[in-house]
Amino acid sequence: MTILGRMVNPAALVAVPEAPVARELRRFLARDGLALAVEHFGAPGPHPLVFAHGFGQSRLAWTSAAALLAREGFHCLALDGRGHGDSAWQTADAYELGRFVDDATDLAAGLPRKPIWIGASMGGLIGMMAEAAQPGLFEALVLVDVTPRWESAGVNRILDFMRAHPEGFASVEEASAAVASYLPHRAQRNDPGRLQKMLVPMANGRLRWHWDPRLLDTVADGGERYVAGLTAAASALRLPVLLVSGGRSDVVSDHTIDEFRKLVPHAEHERIADATHMVVGDANDRFVDTIARYLRRLPARTA
Repeated sequence: MTILGRMVNPAALVAVPEAPVARELRRFLARDGLALAVEHFGAPGPHPLVFAHGFGQSRLAWTSAAALLAREGFHCLALDGRGHGDSAWQTADAYELGRFVDDATDLAAGLPRKPIWIGASMGGLIGMMAEAAQPGLFEALVLVDVTPRWESAGVNRILDFMRAHPEGFASVEEASAAVASYLPHRAQRNDPGRLQKMLVPMANGRLRWHWDPRLLDTVADGGERYVAGLTAAASALRLPVLLVSGGRSDVVSDHTIDEFRKLVPHAEHERIADATHMVVGDANDRFVDTIARYLRRLPARTA
C-alpha cells in the first residue's frame, strides 16, 4: 500500500507501532480579545501547516491528518474557529465571516514562518479571503472541497442537519444515531469516544454540539451574499493553490470546479473519487498522501 507517497509493507504497519506525536493545546488571542484554541502537532519547523475546519466542525476533524503529517516532519497547527470547539464564543455582535478572516490573518502573521493554509469548506473560504486581502500571507493554499460558488442543495443538507435537534441529545448514542442517519456511508465507523469530544453538556444535562447556535443566524444564513467577494478573492490569488474535491460531494460539482479553475488557472486539482464533501473523514489516508505529494512538489522552501 502507499502512504505519503511511499510503498509500505502492510505487515510492517501492524508489527511496528508509531511513535507518539508531540501535541500541545495553546491559546491564541484574537484582535477583539476572544481566546481561540490552536493545537500544535510536531516540532516547529519551516513553514508550518495551518488546518482550518468547516462550519460546525472543530480542530478534531484534522487530528489524524495532522498527526500523520507531523510524523513526516511538518509542524501542524489545527485551529478551532471562533464559536467552535474549545474556542470562546462571542458574547455580543453578530458572527461575520470577516472576523474569521481577521483571525486567520493574525494567526498567520504571528508565526515565525510563512504557513501553508489547508482549509476545508468554510476554512478554505477564509483562507482565500485572507490571502486576497493580504497577498503573500501564505506560502500555498489548499482548498478541501470548496469553491467560491457552491451547490445550494448540498449546503442546505448540511444546514438542515445542524438545525436539527435544537433541544440536544439525551446521550452520545442518540447523537451517534443522528450522525449515522446524516452520513449513512460511515454508519459502521462511528467512534463514541471521538463523538463524546464533539458534544458539550447543557444546563439540563442534555448534550449539544460544540458550536455556538448563533452561528447559524449570520455565517450560515445569507451565505450567498459572500459569493461575489469570494469570486473576486479567487481571481486575485497568485500563490500555489491545490483544490482537493470529493468525487461524491454534493457541495462542489464539475460546474463549480470548472468555474474555479477559470478564476485560478494555475491551480491544481485532485479528486478523491469515493469521498463526499467530508473528504478528510471519508478518506484520511488518501487525503494525507495527496497533500504530502503536493507539498513536496512545491518550490524549495526557505526559512
